Amino acid sequence: MRRRDFEQIVRDRLALERGRIDKHAPFRVALTYPSPYRVAMSSLGFQQIYKQIQLEPGMCCERFFLPEDAGTGLFDERPLSYESLRPLSDFPVIAMSVAYELELGGVVQLLEASGVGALREERDPRQPLVVCGGPLTFSNPLPLGAFADAIVMGEADAIVAEVMRVIRDAPSKEAAIADLAKMPHVYVPEVHGDELPDVAKCPDELLPAWSPIRTPDTELSDMFLIEAERGCSRRCTYCVMRRTTNGGMRLVSKDRLLELIPEDAKRVGLVGAAVSDHPEVIPLVQTLVDRGAEVGLSSLRPNRLSDPFVEVLKAAGYRTLTTAMDGASQRMRAVLDRGAKEQHLYNAAELTRKHRVARLKLYLMLGVPGEADEDVDECVETVKELSKICPIALTIAPFCAKRNTPLDGQPYAGIKVVEKRVNRLKRGLKGRADVRATSARWAWVEYVLAQGGWPEGRAVFRAVSLGGRFAHYRKAFAEREEKTTRRQLFVIRDEPNPDGRQMMRWMDHAE
Repeated sequence: MRRRDFEQIVRDRLALERGRIDKHAPFRVALTYPSPYRVAMSSLGFQQIYKQIQLEPGMCCERFFLPEDAGTGLFDERPLSYESLRPLSDFPVIAMSVAYELELGGVVQLLEASGVGALREERDPRQPLVVCGGPLTFSNPLPLGAFADAIVMGEADAIVAEVMRVIRDAPSKEAAIADLAKMPHVYVPEVHGDELPDVAKCPDELLPAWSPIRTPDTELSDMFLIEAERGCSRRCTYCVMRRTTNGGMRLVSKDRLLELIPEDAKRVGLVGAAVSDHPEVIPLVQTLVDRGAEVGLSSLRPNRLSDPFVEVLKAAGYRTLTTAMDGASQRMRAVLDRGAKEQHLYNAAELTRKHRVARLKLYLMLGVPGEADEDVDECVETVKELSKICPIALTIAPFCAKRNTPLDGQPYAGIKVVEKRVNRLKRGLKGRADVRATSARWAWVEYVLAQGGWPEGRAVFRAVSLGGRFAHYRKAFAEREEKTTRRQLFVIRDEPNPDGRQMMRWMDHAE
C-alpha cells in the first residue's frame, strides 16, 4: 500500500471515531495490536489499556495495527501510528496486546517490518523495549518470550501505568528490564527463564472495563463495549477463565453499568466469560432496550435461556440465538464438565421458534479427549431433531488443550481425525443444518504453541520468514523437533570421543 493511501485510510477512520482521547505528552508509548484495525478496535482489553495510558499524567500512547493486506509472511510496509504517522521504531517502548496463539505471527510481522526486529536476543540496547500482555498470558505466554523483553501477566488494568513509569524512569533499557523483573506479575524471559509469575488481579473497585472509542469501522460496528462481569463461576475443564482464576466471577451491578453506558449508545455489547450468569442480566438488557439500544452479549449459556430472557434478547435486536453445544455428545459434555444437557438445547430451539428468532447457532468442539465416531453420530441425531424445531447453524472448532486447565497436556486429536469427523458431521447433516468448521490444520498450530515455549516462538519467526502459510509452520516445527532430537542425541553421546569433529558436527546441527 502506498503511503498516501494509508494516510487517507487513517484520516477517514479517525474522522469516524467518537470518544478518542487526543493527548500529547513527553513519554510516548507505541500501543500495538498484531491484527488489523477492525479487529483491534473491537477488543475491549486493547481499548482499556489505551484508556489507562492516556489518563496517566506525563504519558500518552499512539496506536499501531497490522495492515489489512499484510498476508501471513513478512512485508515491506513500515508500520506507522494512527496519531502522528510516526514509525514504530521511533518510540522508546512498544506495548503489545496479544489475545491468542495465532496472533504471534502478527507480532513477528509488525516488529520485523518496523526494523526493530522480532527476536528478543537479537535486539540491541538502542532499540525499543517490547512489553506484551493480553488474554494469552492467562494460559501460556512462553512462546511470546521469544519476542518480548517483558510480559505483564493477567489483568493489567491496575499495573500497566506503573510498568510504563518504571520504563520511563530507568536510566537505560538494561536497567528498565532489571527493574521490571522485580515487579510482581511481570515476566522477564532473560531473568526468569521458563518460571512464570502469578497473574495480576484487577481490584474490584476498578471494574468494569469499557471502551472509550466507538467507530462503525470495526467488526462490532459502532458498539459501546462494557464488562458486565469478569471471570467465571463455572469449572469447565478446557477453559482458562474458570472459577479458580482470579477469584472466579466478579459482578458489576446493573446500576453501575447503566451509569457508565452513554445515553446515546445505540449499540451496546455486554462483555464477559459468563454474561448470561449475571443475576440482573434480564432487567439490564430490558432497560437498554427501553433506551432504544440494540444489545449483544458475548456469551449465552444454554441452561440460562428462559422465556423472558429470549423475549428481551429478541427485542434487543437478536436475529440469531447463539449458544454452546460444546461436546458432540452428552458423554463429551461431561468430559468438559459443562452444565449444558440435551434438554437445554431443545429448550433453546423451542425458544428460538417461539420468539421468531431466525436461527439457533451452536458452537461445538471436536477432538475432545476420549471422543469416538459414536459421539459424532449422537451429535448428528441431536442436531437433526433440533432442525425440526428451528433452523440450525453449527460452528465447529477443534479442541486444543491449554495450559492452566484440567485438560492441559492432552494430545491434539490429529488433523486427519478432526477433518474426518467434520466430514462425518457434514454428511450426516446435509440439508438439515449449516455446518462450518475452523481449520484443523491451523488448530494444530495453535495447539503446538499453546503447549510450547521459546523454541516454538522462534519457530513462528522462522515460519513467518518463509511465508507464514501452514506448510511453513509445519516445516518450522519439524526443524524445531529435529534440533531437539539432535540435542538429546548429543547429550547421550557426551562421552570421550577421539574424533572431536564428529561431536562438533552434532553441535553445529543442533544450533
